[in-house]
Amino acid sequence: MGLTYKQQFIKFMVENGVLRFGEFTLKSGRKAPYFINTGNYKTGSQLAKLGKYYADCIMENKLEAETLVGPAYKGIPLAVTTAVSLSENYGKDFNYCFDRKEVKDHGEGGLFVGKQLQDGEKVILIEDVMTSGKALREMLPKLKAAANVEIAGMVISVDRMEKGLESELSAVQEVYREFGVKVYSIVTIADIIEAIESGVIEGKEYLSAMKAYRAQYGVN
Repeated sequence: MGLTYKQQFIKFMVENGVLRFGEFTLKSGRKAPYFINTGNYKTGSQLAKLGKYYADCIMENKLEAETLVGPAYKGIPLAVTTAVSLSENYGKDFNYCFDRKEVKDHGEGGLFVGKQLQDGEKVILIEDVMTSGKALREMLPKLKAAANVEIAGMVISVDRMEKGLESELSAVQEVYREFGVKVYSIVTIADIIEAIESGVIEGKEYLSAMKAYRAQYGVN
């Protein structure tokens, strides 16, 4: 039996040095037994595969929208490659756009490049990871200033399923409670633990540390 797209994605992260195991001090000060560095995606072939995994996640969750929005800067290539993959692999022709860091006051003007958003338009936000929900909090006012859009969801690569520093909720849970935006991830940390247990990837020596970390900081 072949690997699911989630298992393939976990292998893909490990093979490209994006998912690593060991002992890492995070920005939060927590010492984690794993680290995710999406900055290690840097080639055309990696980006093409990444877009396919995002497209698979959108299709699996039956997300309906007209436009993919990539928050500057990391979300820009992700939205583009996901739009290409949805067209090539699923025959779904989505619009895409991304925000400027500053409003352009000449030429076509405006805050967004690509599809110009309209009232009632359904959009999906495409991001790499969610640590605190900051990107979403910054993007929502920009979207609402452009048009009264409907956010069908946000898609990220990995949900760490981890409590915030000042909350019992994860960032994913917090943005749903605060804004009603549902966040979908290609994989979760629970999927990664399961992939180690089932032999999809190496790392059984880190399982006890990962489970202890989940027990201390994790959410369901």
